[in-house]
Amino acid sequence: MQAVGVDLVFLLVSIGALWYGAESFVDGAVALARRFQLSEVVVGVVILGIGTSLPEVATSVDAAVAGRPNVAVGNAVGSNLFNLGLVLGVVALLGAIRAPRMVRRRDAPVMLGATGLTALALFDLHLSRVEGVVLLTGLAGYLLLLARSDGSMDPPPESEDRQLVAAGRVVLGLALVVAGADLLVSSASDLARLVGLSEWVIGETVVAVGTSSPELVAGIAAARRGTTAAAVGNVVGSSVFNLLGVLGLVAIVRPATVETAATGTVLWLVGLTVLVSVLLYTDERFTRGEGVVCMAVNATRWVLDLV
Repeated sequence: MQAVGVDLVFLLVSIGALWYGAESFVDGAVALARRFQLSEVVVGVVILGIGTSLPEVATSVDAAVAGRPNVAVGNAVGSNLFNLGLVLGVVALLGAIRAPRMVRRRDAPVMLGATGLTALALFDLHLSRVEGVVLLTGLAGYLLLLARSDGSMDPPPESEDRQLVAAGRVVLGLALVVAGADLLVSSASDLARLVGLSEWVIGETVVAVGTSSPELVAGIAAARRGTTAAAVGNVVGSSVFNLLGVLGLVAIVRPATVETAATGTVLWLVGLTVLVSVLLYTDERFTRGEGVVCMAVNATRWVLDLV
């Protein structure tokens, strides 16, 4: 029991490091992007999207390098379940979400396609380097689509001191995320062995919740500020990046073979993604009732995995 307690402490510390590190990276990167007059696409989608998904990237790649493919792949799949189930559900409970037309017509279909592509890649329970290249190519195509459909912005003036502070936050954020990812993977894997759960279940539940905490916090903050549209865009964009970017990098770093339990989880993710995409496409408002349904789907999946 003492070993379990130590691993739980390490797990909480690693989640805190990932959380603060991602926030620091995003704040610093946005400030630098504005200084160098980068477009809204780079700031709003690329930088913020990568920033909120940075814990997933670092954790999954670290797990792949450590020879723990179930944690690496399970984290990306579980993070999408968490985003589409819990994050959207919680934000909807705080107030009906308005989904921008561009998100409903452009980003949601891309998310659906990315989920289908991932399901096909994992059909044989193996993720090869060729499949990783295909996934990353899909991400590049999505970013190109964003670049062609979005505009640019006029940057505010920034002093040299502010630029140095921003650069420092980027470096600090990256360092914390990398360290937190390594600690999260090791402590979560130890817990899996100690309590008798498989690494796949730990990866798609405990690890996924930890790496997805920035999206949850961002969604709650957006709801409190009345900018729920930003929460929808962040969740959808992050979901695309988790599947195409994170899994693509994992496959290239080290091809992964996962447990048979992955099949059920991936199919569950396909079903939830279809549900959310239909709800977003048919109505620009994501209601509290729809949020409860998504939360119930996510909770049911967790219960089935844990038992």
